[in-house]
Amino acid sequence: MVEKNKPVREVVVKRAFSGRRETVFKAWTDPKYVALWWGPRGFTNPVCDLDVRPGGSIRIDMRSPDGTVYPMTGVFREIVVPERLVFSTTPLDEKGEPVFEVLNTVTFVQDGDKTLVTVHALVVKTTAEADAYLEGMEEGWSQTLERLAEFLKENLA
Repeated sequence: MVEKNKPVREVVVKRAFSGRRETVFKAWTDPKYVALWWGPRGFTNPVCDLDVRPGGSIRIDMRSPDGTVYPMTGVFREIVVPERLVFSTTPLDEKGEPVFEVLNTVTFVQDGDKTLVTVHALVVKTTAEADAYLEGMEEGWSQTLERLAEFLKENLA
């Protein structure tokens, strides 16, 4: 991947979820759960493979409402149950080449009957094609966390 001469992009999104942090953490680490809420509204995940251990791989293929599939790979870097997840994500283009890489740090803090989740997404590598994808990163994370809230309410409450 070629580094661009643009500032690194960074997104921080916070959200409170009903429930224990162990439950919310499990929703982030069990592939059968992640497949049901990952991605923006209207997207599905026909492939969701997670090897949740340091050095373990991530493969999620997100399918948009128009049928376009957006594959993503990544690696888990740190797992502190049920407090913290650190993992990279790398969307792939139509040739299977990396478009950019994001280092994601997700923290889980119990606050009474709620779990406070903070997603810190830091773009660490980009290509010339990355800008179109990155413009929607904050909105994509916001919609993803909205879907997680709905999933937790309907399935793990």
